[in-house]
Formats: sequence, structure tokens, C-alpha cells
Amino acid sequence: MEKNLEKVSILVAVYNAERWLRSCLESLCSQTWKNIEVICVDDASTDGSWAILEEFAGRDKRFVVLHLDQNCGQAHARNVALEKATGGLVCFVDSDDWLSPDALEKTVAMFRSNDRIDSVLFDLCYCDSEGVPMRYFERTASRVMTGREAFVGSLTWRIHGVYMVRAQLHKEYPYDESSRTYSDDNTTRLHYLHSRQVGWCDGIYFYRQHDDSVTHKVDVSRFNYLKANASMKAQLLQEHVADDILSIYENERWKNCVGLLMFYFEHKSEFSPEERAEALQIVKDTWAGIETKRLFPRNHYKLGYMPLHGHWQAFLWQEKLYFRLRKIKGSV
Repeated sequence: MEKNLEKVSILVAVYNAERWLRSCLESLCSQTWKNIEVICVDDASTDGSWAILEEFAGRDKRFVVLHLDQNCGQAHARNVALEKATGGLVCFVDSDDWLSPDALEKTVAMFRSNDRIDSVLFDLCYCDSEGVPMRYFERTASRVMTGREAFVGSLTWRIHGVYMVRAQLHKEYPYDESSRTYSDDNTTRLHYLHSRQVGWCDGIYFYRQHDDSVTHKVDVSRFNYLKANASMKAQLLQEHVADDILSIYENERWKNCVGLLMFYFEHKSEFSPEERAEALQIVKDTWAGIETKRLFPRNHYKLGYMPLHGHWQAFLWQEKLYFRLRKIKGSV
């Protein structure tokens, strides 16, 4: 194994996480793989997170802690940490999550087993807010796959996005900061796409799900997902990826557009007039930018998915009918 791959850099973005932060950091201290650095970036927390970070830095020289004066979001905080990373391998651990004691050892072993592997997924366990395991992410892919296979699988989350990657690849593709939420998914997909091979190990990443999570809130920020999708499309074009990859992604982007319009109709009463206007404009911009020639027949010609470009109001009426029929069908 290359010497520079012996050291693992762990990026921890922290924002008002004092409730769970200690258990996260303790899990990193107790890793059986000892050659690590833990780079924690406090994203202008207003609770006691910074004091906890200073405590850990004082007792373990492998911890590096940085503080931002202004809250800039997770992607930016991770990029600040990435700039300081000196290991040959890099992963992130969110401040409310934690790792099994042997997680890093098993991940590094996967890199050791095959010098063509550039990214390795953890085994992923979903836990409730108290840290009680609920279920594991179902593996539907092989232990080792091509980067293209992992990229395509990640579009529908058949492949999750919790992994370790070679530092050289990560620094070539740092975190996408185009949106405060969701754009980090773009970085994951680019890492997979540009990996020669992607592995999957048995080291466990425990992912805590709670009501404070952006993905669990009824909030207008959900529509940032479509902005992140637009950024991903732009990056794929810039990378001059194969035409079929672009078509696969455009179909997923179109399905996300329809899905978030459904979310809008279901929850618009919970938004302010300004939020409704903002959300609908994001959907409209996405709708207008879809390359319909790339849509597969099943995503183009069935009710609810016909783009009807140039006829926004007609498209909205189609969607209202489609969502009403789906609701009726679901209640039968």
C-alpha cells in the first residue's frame, strides 16, 4: 500500500451539534485504525459545540479544530477542512453521526485489497434520534463496481453517499457550494463517476435521523434540490461526460422536478406567499430547462410527465390532475 494512503483525514462540519457531538468524536477517538487526523470546522455555532471541540483537541493531538465567524453551510465547512487534509484518504462524518470502532480499518483494508479502487462505501445503518439502530441500507450492488455503475446507482440512491475517497480525487472535486443544502450529493456523484472502481466494505456508519434534519422538514429549502440538480447538470456538461450519462441524469432531474411539484401542492398552505412564489419559480425554471429530447418514453409521454414546453399553465393543470388521480388511487 502506498505510504500516503496509510493516513485517513476525517472531515467533521459542526453546527449547533452539542447534543450529539461528543458521541461522534468519541467514536473517532476509539477507531482501531490509529493513523488519522480529525479536522473539525465549527460553522459559527451558537451553542456549546466549540467548547466540546476544544476539549477534544486538548486531549488528542490528532484533532484539528477551526472556527468560522459566519455560518456558510455544510459544504463550505467541509471544504475548509479539506484544504487542511494531509491524509491520502478522506471521508466525512457528520457531527450527529458516528462510526463503528473498526469502520476505518475495514475501509482502508478495501483500498489495500485492490489498487484500482478509488472510493469505498461504508455499510450504512439508520438510527433514530436516540441512536437506536432501525435498519441497514440494503445492498443491491456488488462488493466492487465500476465508477459508472456507482454513479448511475447513486442517482436513485441504490448506492448511498457515505464513503471514503482518495484525497487526490477529492481535492480535484471539492464540495459543490452552489446550494447550502443538497449540492454535496453532486460531489459524491462526481467522485463515483471518476473512480476507476468503487468498493463496499463492512465498516459501519451510523446515520442519525431526527426532526432537525433538512430532509425531514417541510421547508422551502427543499426546492434547493432542483438548484443542486442544475449545478450537477452543468458540471457534467463541463466534464464532457458520455451522452448516455447526460440522458440518464436528465431523466432523474425531470422526475425530481415532478416530485417536488407534488410536494409543493401537498404543502403550499404551510408556506408564506413569498415562499410559494419562490418554490414555484424554481420548479418552473427547472421545467423550462429540461432537454425533452433526452427523456425516455416512460418519462415523457405518460400523464404527469408530459413536459408540454411553452405551456406552463397547461403543464400545471396536467400535474394537478395527475396528483389528484394518484391520491384517489392511493386511497382505494
